[in-house]
Amino acid sequence: MDNKLFVASLSFKIRDAELSEIFAAVGVVVSAKVIMDRDGRSKGFGFVEMATEEEAEEAIAKLHGSVQFGRAIVVSKQKPQEPRAFRQRANTPY
Repeated sequence: MDNKLFVASLSFKIRDAELSEIFAAVGVVVSAKVIMDRDGRSKGFGFVEMATEEEAEEAIAKLHGSVQFGRAIVVSKQKPQEPRAFRQRANTPY
């Protein structure tokens, strides 16, 4: 099933509930999550899972480029996360 979406260029005012409302206009939203930094501020992107692949496709068709909270959002299929390489911290002795 490919019903998970990546949403970028979000207004920093949008929270999970607003993101869910935007996508609920297209279909059934299983989950909606705006990614936050450590201080609780939006990073300007998030993820939405729709109930079906068809609804996900419709959400891309209808919402990609649409203006939400004053910004044109980017909606695309979520790509698998790349494995992270280990990064040594600058001030560690090992």
